[in-house]
Amino acid sequence: MTTQISSETVWEAIDKEVFAVLSMVTKNNEARSVGIVYVVRDRKLYIGTNKDAWKTRHIAGNPNVSITIPIAKRIPFLPWIKIPAATITCSGTVCLIDGVEAPKEILQAVFRGMAEDEERVAASCLIEFTPQKEFITYGVGVPLMQMRDPNLARGRVAVG
Repeated sequence: MTTQISSETVWEAIDKEVFAVLSMVTKNNEARSVGIVYVVRDRKLYIGTNKDAWKTRHIAGNPNVSITIPIAKRIPFLPWIKIPAATITCSGTVCLIDGVEAPKEILQAVFRGMAEDEERVAASCLIEFTPQKEFITYGVGVPLMQMRDPNLARGRVAVG
């Protein structure tokens, strides 16, 4: 049994976070992952990177990727007690948007003050991640005590 969770609840959790792990496969079928910082716009995640970064080359060759977003969990007033992070995982596709062609609002959100640096923008691109099918969650929208039972902590919901 999995917890019934709404797509809206998952999107709200995604929007509150900024860090995720992007997983991909190289052209030699080797698994790779990288930590990334993202912003959410219109139910898509945007990641800034250099045009010549290795992750850019890998996803250009295979746009099918996976993202896992960890969500730190803590007990108030007892921060020394270790609690596993809640997670949101989904697969999806990515496309690369040249920094010069990217919407200014998204560039500003991703690169902040560096978005005004024309040389940096020219050397950059955005990775636009579109989730597909469903989110798989653990510990999202459930009380901490329920996280002890995997059957109660797991959730699955359509991306919506």
